[in-house]
Amino acid sequence: MLTRRAALAGSAALGMVAHSARAQAKPTLKVGVLNDQSGPYRDNGGPGSVACARQAVQEMAATLGLNVEVVSANHQNKPDIGASIARQWYDQEGVDVILDIQNSAIALAIAGLAREKDKIVMPCAGVSDLTGKHCTPNTVHWCYDTNMLARVIGDALVKNGGDTWFFITANYAFGHSLENDTAQRVKATGGKVAGSVRLPFPTTDFSSALVQAQASGAKIIALANAGNDTTNAIKQAAEFGVTRGGARLAALLLQISDIHAIGLEAAQGLALTETFYWDLNDRTRAFSGRVRQALSGAAPTAPQAACYAATAHYLKAAAAIGAAEAKKSGRAAVERMKAMAPDDDVFGRSQIRADGRVLHTAYLFQIKSPAESRQGWDYYKTVETIPADQAFRPLSENGCPLVQ
Repeated sequence: MLTRRAALAGSAALGMVAHSARAQAKPTLKVGVLNDQSGPYRDNGGPGSVACARQAVQEMAATLGLNVEVVSANHQNKPDIGASIARQWYDQEGVDVILDIQNSAIALAIAGLAREKDKIVMPCAGVSDLTGKHCTPNTVHWCYDTNMLARVIGDALVKNGGDTWFFITANYAFGHSLENDTAQRVKATGGKVAGSVRLPFPTTDFSSALVQAQASGAKIIALANAGNDTTNAIKQAAEFGVTRGGARLAALLLQISDIHAIGLEAAQGLALTETFYWDLNDRTRAFSGRVRQALSGAAPTAPQAACYAATAHYLKAAAAIGAAEAKKSGRAAVERMKAMAPDDDVFGRSQIRADGRVLHTAYLFQIKSPAESRQGWDYYKTVETIPADQAFRPLSENGCPLVQ
C-alpha cells in the first residue's frame, strides 16, 4: 500500500527530475566582453561595451527564453594576455562568444582559437584580414575595418581636392594596415602620398611628426592611429596651427569619446568616418537613451553600440537554433546569424556576408564648431552617407578562403 509519505516523496522526486530536465534544456549562454579597461582605449570600449552587451541581454534574454550571463576582462592591449584569457574562457569557464576586443593582434589570435574550439568571436577591431585571408566560419566582424575606413574617407577627400597625403602612423599592426589601405585608395582615386612617419605606440609628443607633415606640403595630414594617440595628435596640431597653412587634418579612426576628450575648439572641422552616431535618427537616439545612465551620461561609441547589436543578434540566432545547439557549436550559431539579417536600433537593417563581414551603412562626418553644437555630445554633422555595399571591400576582393 502506497503511504502518503511515499507518495509525497515520489512526487518530489518527479519534480526534481522535471526541474533537472528543464535546466538541461536551458543551458546558460555566456558572453565575454574582452577589451582595454584601463589603458588608452578604455573610453572607446571598456566598461561601456560591457554595459551595452548587458543592455541587450536585459532587453531580450527573458523574451527569447534564454539564460545568459555576461562576463568581462581586461586584455591590457597585450596579445599574450588576451589570448590567455580567451583560452581560459573557452576551455574552463564555458564562454560561448567573445566580443569587442578592439586590438587587431588580439582579435586575430582569438579568431584562430575560436575556430579551433568551435566557439564564436565577434570583434570590433580594425584589421580587414579578419574577413580576408584569416576569415573563419566562427568570426563575425562588426562595426568597421581599415579597408572601409580607407574607402570612405580616402575616396571622399581626394574627390574634394585633397589629393596629396601625409600619414602619421602608429607603429603596430592596426596602424600599418590603416595607412596601407588608405594609401592604396588615395592612389587609386588619383591622389599621391607625400610621405609618412611611424611612431611608437603609445606616443605623447607629436611635434616632430607634425613638423614633417607640414613641410611635406600635403593637403591632407592623416592620423593612422587611435585612442589617446589620436587625441594627443589633434590637440598638438591645433596648438601648432597646422591647419592654418591650408592643410586639413583627417582622423582615420576616431570615436565620439575622443572628440569629447579633445573638445570642439581643437577638433572642429576634422573629417572622420563612422558606422554609428547616437543622433543619426530616432532609433539611434532611442538606443542611446536606454544606455546613457549605464555610461554615466556619455554617448555610446560605435564599438560600444556594436556590442549591443552583436549580442542582440547572437541571442536571436541562439533562440532560433536552441540554446543547447548554440552552446554545442559556435559555427552553427554563426551560420544562423548569417541567415538572419540583423535589425537593431544601432545600425538598422544590416547583412552578414559569407566571409563574416557585417555590412553597415557608413558615414563621412565633420566635427562641428562650438557655435554649431546645440547640446551635450552634439558633435557630428553628416557630410555623406555611403551605402554598405559601397563602403566595404567587395567579397570578390578580400581573399577569404571560405568563399573561394
